[in-house]
Amino acid sequence: MEIKRSSGDKTFDIVIYILLSLLVVVTIYPLLYVTFASISDSSQLIAHKGLLYKPLGFSLDAYQSVFKNPGIIKGYGNTLFILVVGVSINLLLTAIAAYVLSRRNVMWNNLFTFLIVFTMFFHGGLVPLYLIVKNVGLVDSLWATIIPFAVSTFNLIIMRTSFMAIPESLEESAKIDGANHLTILFKIVLPLSMPVVAVMILYYAVEKWNAWFYASIFLKNRNLFPLQLVLREILIANSTDSMSAGASSADQFKIGETIKYATIMVATVPILCVYPFVQKYFVKGVMIGAVKG
Repeated sequence: MEIKRSSGDKTFDIVIYILLSLLVVVTIYPLLYVTFASISDSSQLIAHKGLLYKPLGFSLDAYQSVFKNPGIIKGYGNTLFILVVGVSINLLLTAIAAYVLSRRNVMWNNLFTFLIVFTMFFHGGLVPLYLIVKNVGLVDSLWATIIPFAVSTFNLIIMRTSFMAIPESLEESAKIDGANHLTILFKIVLPLSMPVVAVMILYYAVEKWNAWFYASIFLKNRNLFPLQLVLREILIANSTDSMSAGASSADQFKIGETIKYATIMVATVPILCVYPFVQKYFVKGVMIGAVKG
């Protein structure tokens, strides 16, 4: 049976479609602009004013210059180390802490939860954090960007809520069979919470990949700079001279513009490629973590 819809409903749908289409354009166009600019001819790009709807000519010189820059290669290596090691530590500690806080028979559970949530709203600030990192000898080390941020309170609460939704009968059955808490966590709880685990991996991975602020504070050795900090120098400090060496001053300026866009693409595309693989878990994982308080 076909349901007749009023003209108001149809008008509402049209407005929603128009707004969503505009949102898609506003979201996608900056990425398209950077893509087109990165493969455009540098002379034509400098002369162009206004919006960019297609590449102006075609040139891959900017990408060649980017990958010849040792700072980009080292930045990639440092970022991958922070990403792999950092996300592994984040996920392990978050899962263990969430499991403990989700157990209803843990002494002072509510107190521990309150103290952890308290840190989301009140913290010592940047100066005490720097002093702690300095006193434990982590300054000018990649570990300074990993260990102080081993657990995110927000992610911990999401995972804890997800674990609380698992029936207690599964844990009781496992204990009857002789399983300890580690066995229950890694063989029962985590396999049943894969959507939330996928969301945690995505959250932590994006955070690690985009991190530059604390790296700029704790790292002084340029060989330890992550990719985003190298990208910041290129975009803000306009340090593209090393990638356009051998060209005249005018040509360096022209090539430098396309190099900036190419560097943005090199730093952005990898994390964009990861998202489709965890997207199917994303909504489900967040909703599971938000059902119960």
